[in-house]
Amino acid sequence: MGNSPKLALALVGLVLCGSLAACGDGRAGAQDAANQLATAVSALDVGSVAFEGKDSGAANDQLKEIFKGLDPDKPAVQAGDLAFDADTATFPLNYIWKVGAEEWKYTVSAQLKKSGDKWLTVWKPAILVPDLADGEVVTRATQTPQRADILGAGDVPLVTYRPVVNVGIDKPALGGADPADSATKLAQLVGVDPAAYAQQVAATGPEAFVPAITLREDGSRTVTDEQISAIPGARTIPDTLPLAPTRTFARALLGTVSEANAEQIEKSGGALKPGDTTGNGGLQQQYDAQLRGTDGIVIRAQKAGLTAAEIQATSPDPRRVLFQTGMKPGTALKTTLDPKLQQLAEDVLGNVGPASAIVALRPSSGAVLAAASGPGSNGYDTAMLGQYAPGSIFKMVDSLAMFRNGMTPDSKVDCPPTLTVDGRTFKNAEGYPASSLGSVTLRDAFAHSCNTAFINARDSVSQAQLESAATSLGVAVEAPALGAAAFLGSVPGEAAGTEHAASMIGQGKVLLSPLAAAIMAGSVAKGAPVAAQLVLNPNAGATSPGAESTPAAGTGASDAAPAAPPSGDATTSAAAAPAPATAAGTPVTAAEAASLADMMRAVVTSGHAGFLASVPGEPVGAKTGTAEFGNDTPPKTHAWIVAVHGDLAVAVFVEDGGLGATTSGPLLKEFLTRAS
Repeated sequence: MGNSPKLALALVGLVLCGSLAACGDGRAGAQDAANQLATAVSALDVGSVAFEGKDSGAANDQLKEIFKGLDPDKPAVQAGDLAFDADTATFPLNYIWKVGAEEWKYTVSAQLKKSGDKWLTVWKPAILVPDLADGEVVTRATQTPQRADILGAGDVPLVTYRPVVNVGIDKPALGGADPADSATKLAQLVGVDPAAYAQQVAATGPEAFVPAITLREDGSRTVTDEQISAIPGARTIPDTLPLAPTRTFARALLGTVSEANAEQIEKSGGALKPGDTTGNGGLQQQYDAQLRGTDGIVIRAQKAGLTAAEIQATSPDPRRVLFQTGMKPGTALKTTLDPKLQQLAEDVLGNVGPASAIVALRPSSGAVLAAASGPGSNGYDTAMLGQYAPGSIFKMVDSLAMFRNGMTPDSKVDCPPTLTVDGRTFKNAEGYPASSLGSVTLRDAFAHSCNTAFINARDSVSQAQLESAATSLGVAVEAPALGAAAFLGSVPGEAAGTEHAASMIGQGKVLLSPLAAAIMAGSVAKGAPVAAQLVLNPNAGATSPGAESTPAAGTGASDAAPAAPPSGDATTSAAAAPAPATAAGTPVTAAEAASLADMMRAVVTSGHAGFLASVPGEPVGAKTGTAEFGNDTPPKTHAWIVAVHGDLAVAVFVEDGGLGATTSGPLLKEFLTRAS
């Protein structure tokens, strides 16, 4: 009787175990083995997995070889519910790979076999990819769309694919020639560093083509095919690249395109990979995602070691497509640049030594027609990003503030030869006419640019009024419609003493860019603030996968352009300039603009810009400016002139240029005359 309770409990246990079908059938161990396999494949390392009839190390080596073409990507793998049949179990393995912006999902069936008290995975490549056979691997190929064009006014292509030739040493064609000798001769011929190129040739494999330089194939290259082919191993390979009409055409504004470097690839967050082309500087960088488009990706299964020649020689294609994403072409960037006016501006600046710029825009629409930075700018976008004291062109702002205090072009002002403010003496420019000294009209003081007359107005025109008048003319404000990185000016709202006096003649902390100067003149012609526009479709790529955000326009320099100009003593960095106003507080009125236009016309008819009277077409109105900078004795000067000519507003700037009338004036006259 003593053993009866124990026997009863054992019988109950057997009944329960049988009803749950869970005691001793190995389900828990099998599930553990399935989960272990899923985890190991997710890491692409199955070295710790026990296989039936396959060494773990060999299986791991095969797995790595199969997925080598997808490196460094790894899948997310999960094991599904088990199905039992005696000493075997099957279960689904669910895979998810990240492919570009999409997901490649598939399910394969895996099998376990019980050996003693262990569950072993049955190895076959098909547990990695559906229907994958022994000897097959997985590859990934990228289909890259052509980069989209940058268009000018009327959708004329500015940057488009143009023919080039890649010049270099084709090492298999060297024969018995000395690679170093051929590399040195070719480098000397095309103008690259011979030592560096010879080293590059020496470092590449025996089957490589080593490019030395890419030349435009537009009839302008001076290095001939005959000269190249005379060097053993040297040859040309035709190609096309997205290029502007000339090497210098709007280069600082448009930017360039080249193969992505390691830093750009790292910063792209996966959007760029080795071999991709990307924008460098200017609009090409700012709108890179829109112009580049989205790559298509094809995942294939193929025999290991299959060569490109074998693929081309076999029909149908011996590879099997497993998954692919669609290729999305880039979207052309539409701009307002007029190709003829842009080229004309660059031609006019072609022989100017210092940094320089010409900006032309259409006041009626705000369209920027030309934004040229001269060769002395050394690749910096002086036209859009330069920050310079504007000198006497800022008297347009003074005059507007004075109108708002009740004055008119006919009001009398006092123009003495010199004026002292808090111990600092201000004077007029050399050669100022004695006939315009003393009590003169505001129009006459403006036409001859009397510094002392405008400084005399400092007690009635506050610094805050100057700032307000500047924004009324469309400068020192944000430019949301521009669509490009730019500096639109900085006018402090507070200043006193000599600093306020200096502000009255466009010195002190007052800064403008050539673009801002053109906007200021254009607002006079329009009779309302000009909202400048350069890019017509800035949001065309905003919804593209991987699209980058567009830097805010009109708020100073951005990552789309160099952070500082080449000449530090002539400018102030964008970071030092106060933030611009969001909008003009009191826009210039048509009546105020008419009075300013009256005085700008007087600069031509009776002032020192009489040389513009002969420009054909509608009458020209202008304002010259000369601004001192630096610590030299005598100080260096910026030379400015702005003008309106019908529905055209132009600013011309030379960084180290003497007087505005004598240096920038002739450049303006040539531009307006040839543009007419």
